[in-house]
Amino acid sequence: MSITRQSSDRLAKRLAAVAPEIKAKLVPALVKSAEEVADKARALAEASRRTDETIESITVTPPGGTTPAYAQGRQSTRAHELQALVTVGSPEVRTGHLVEFGTGERHHADGTPTGKMEAQPFMLPSWRLSKARVERRINRAINAGVKAAVAGGNGGSNDA
Repeated sequence: MSITRQSSDRLAKRLAAVAPEIKAKLVPALVKSAEEVADKARALAEASRRTDETIESITVTPPGGTTPAYAQGRQSTRAHELQALVTVGSPEVRTGHLVEFGTGERHHADGTPTGKMEAQPFMLPSWRLSKARVERRINRAINAGVKAAVAGGNGGSNDA
């Protein structure tokens, strides 16, 4: 079978019809997965607890939402329609990266050392612990969306 403009257009039309079904199944899976990663990050951040600030600043931004200011650099970021973000930080709390990666030894103006803080990772380990489960959940959602689109569509006929 050769790929022609007509067959390419038919495929594009079918994929466009499937996309809303997949999105409907995928968005809840993305949010649930992001919540799972955030919960694990909060649990792992307990070890570094001095105050509740870092733990409370771990937030999930749903698809199409906007992250808190200072969570991504010094600005807010808008999540794509098929993207859920887990961020640490707010205008009041900007220390998540210091806990995650640690600090080097610093010195006061008079030369006395302030000491260094060892890294106490919580975000990357939470992702590593959740990754396989998240991938399975997303794959199941995509497959369910495709099945729903096929079942609700024209049954796979070749009508254009």
